Amino acid sequence: MLQYYIFYKPFDVLSQFSREGEKQTLADYFKEIPKDIYPVGRLDLDSEGLLLLTNDKSLTHRLLDPSFAHKRTYWAQVEGKPDEAAIKKLASGVEINVNGKMYRTKPAFAKIFEEAPIVPERNPPIRYRKNIPDTWISLTITEGKNRQVRKMTAAVGYPTLRLIRYSIGSISIDVLEPGTYKTISADKVKLLFDSK
Repeated sequence: MLQYYIFYKPFDVLSQFSREGEKQTLADYFKEIPKDIYPVGRLDLDSEGLLLLTNDKSLTHRLLDPSFAHKRTYWAQVEGKPDEAAIKKLASGVEINVNGKMYRTKPAFAKIFEEAPIVPERNPPIRYRKNIPDTWISLTITEGKNRQVRKMTAAVGYPTLRLIRYSIGSISIDVLEPGTYKTISADKVKLLFDSK
């Protein structure tokens, strides 16, 4: 039977079930799910947000194969106050280093939050610098290079301090708190490729 879960991965948790040193893993949060359930893709240790887990191999292939582009939206808290020029660069594509080679990112949707989004406290919190402001931006991309969003914001001069994957397609973390998960239906999974 095909099963689908969405999980709000907290900061400092590995996107895997197998142990690696003292770090928390998915096994600390998923105590009683079938052994054939695996995460689709990953979020870095220092990133938070939406992670999909399933035993649906065709869905996994579709989400991981670059030829099936799908939208992922990230909320990034960046150091400094990006100007419109920086946001336009993020949207049109920037040069980042991928496996030792320069790569131009595909067009994206980027905007500055007028007010910081309401997000859970992070433990530990990001470093606070009184003299340097920070800004939240929303960035929707259709590809998933290693540490892509962090590299993109750094390329335009605004390093990422905190990164949350808010949504994949039309499925978001709105219904979840960090460290919680819920099952979703096959019909809902179709929203992963909803272009709205």
